[in-house]
Amino acid sequence: MKKISIINGPNLNLTGKREPEVYGTTTMEQLVDSLRTAFPDVEISYFQSNIEGELIDRIQQDGFVTDGIVINAGGYSHTSVAIHDALKAVPAPAIEVHISNIFAREEYRHHSLISPACRGMICGLGLKGYHLAIDALSC
Repeated sequence: MKKISIINGPNLNLTGKREPEVYGTTTMEQLVDSLRTAFPDVEISYFQSNIEGELIDRIQQDGFVTDGIVINAGGYSHTSVAIHDALKAVPAPAIEVHISNIFAREEYRHHSLISPACRGMICGLGLKGYHLAIDALSC
């Protein structure tokens, strides 16, 4: 059985409540339940933190024992060299996910510092991006 870790950054705990016109009305708990149903042969763990260091700790912890990481670092995607370095330091491949299309938003969101440390990026497809990322990592 494949093991995939979903690691979400700041404010993603408010998905389903925060800016529903951008992020939708489905909560992360509902999303994770649907992912576990859609991928019964994949062990999916979920972690969210608003604290950069906790995200790094989780990448380092899971990156050596899982088959892949789905990461949505939220606003840290555009600012965190440390998260980039953590992703590069572990053997598990990562796929970066953004619910919204970061290239259709504010200019400062157009560049992700973590993208070069990831196998790929999915953005702008809503929560479906998590399904696509798990599908890609579970093959």
